Amino acid sequence: MSGLTRGGLRYPWSDPPAFGVPVPVAEGVHWLRLPLPMALDHVNCFVLDDGDGWTLVDPGIDTPACRAALLGALDGPLAHKPVTRVLVTHYHPDHIGLAGLMQARGAELWTTRTSWLFARMLTLDEQPVPVAQTLEFWRQAGMDPDLLARRAAERPFNFADCVHPMPPGFRRIDEGQIVTAAGRRWLVRIGQGHAPDHATLWSLDDHLILGGDQLLPSISANLGVYATEPAADPVADWLASCRGFLPDATEDHLVLPGHKLPFTGLPLRLQQMIENHLGALERLRARLAEAPRTAADCFPALFKRPIGEAEYGLALVEAVAHLNHLLHRAEVRREIGPAGAWLWRLA
Repeated sequence: MSGLTRGGLRYPWSDPPAFGVPVPVAEGVHWLRLPLPMALDHVNCFVLDDGDGWTLVDPGIDTPACRAALLGALDGPLAHKPVTRVLVTHYHPDHIGLAGLMQARGAELWTTRTSWLFARMLTLDEQPVPVAQTLEFWRQAGMDPDLLARRAAERPFNFADCVHPMPPGFRRIDEGQIVTAAGRRWLVRIGQGHAPDHATLWSLDDHLILGGDQLLPSISANLGVYATEPAADPVADWLASCRGFLPDATEDHLVLPGHKLPFTGLPLRLQQMIENHLGALERLRARLAEAPRTAADCFPALFKRPIGEAEYGLALVEAVAHLNHLLHRAEVRREIGPAGAWLWRLA
């Protein structure tokens, strides 16, 4: 692997490893890329050598391909010691999906209390069709009526379909805690916006950071509002987290992210992530100045490409997130239109 520079960031490895093949990135730290069944076709699992066992950071989703890649590594090149701990940065299925399988094989789960509660609750909350609250949320966001009718009759996304059953019991991590792994002391720093109480781990002994989806290069983490908390303002949470990390970020931090390539240049990347959403908000204001809009009507202002059905759901919750941010800042107001959708306008 050879490095490259792109967008002001430095990537020490220009190519990722093959799925299921662990590659060393630092002393006692291996990069294990696992396949995902979606447009973002991978997640990064990092394997930390604790001497008598491995710690897995974000072990992927519970699909046949991802499970095969993970178990192929654990029963192959990593078979000389057991997995004793699974550390999960946040509760999303592509990060926590196989944690329960590792627990069944004897590992202890470490994560934030919020992540464990969300994941455990959602795996037990299986729904054959969307509940009424979700359908009403989609309607109020302005989902196309034909798409809404189809989705009302379809099985929605369920954690139970791609997250291994999680037994009771976990070890809580929280802001300011020191976690020892791979011969290092890691400071837990909690981020918000993409997922509630998202853990990042900053090594106090060298310049490594386990960033999860809070610190990604080249792509933007989704900031979404859902029927579970329709008044949330994840954009404000995200901006506050990025600004909170900035004073401690250095150019030589090597960030090990949940997706894409490890990178350096974290101060610039944090500033880019802030400016990305400030720019989106400015474009959103301009679109609302033209006429009242539903959240779905705001896609052209927020996204630089057409939105198809595959990405429609994530686009819709991100549009609501940005509108909610302006609402909390008293920059917009809204009213229910004749079709039952919120119409948003500048205040």
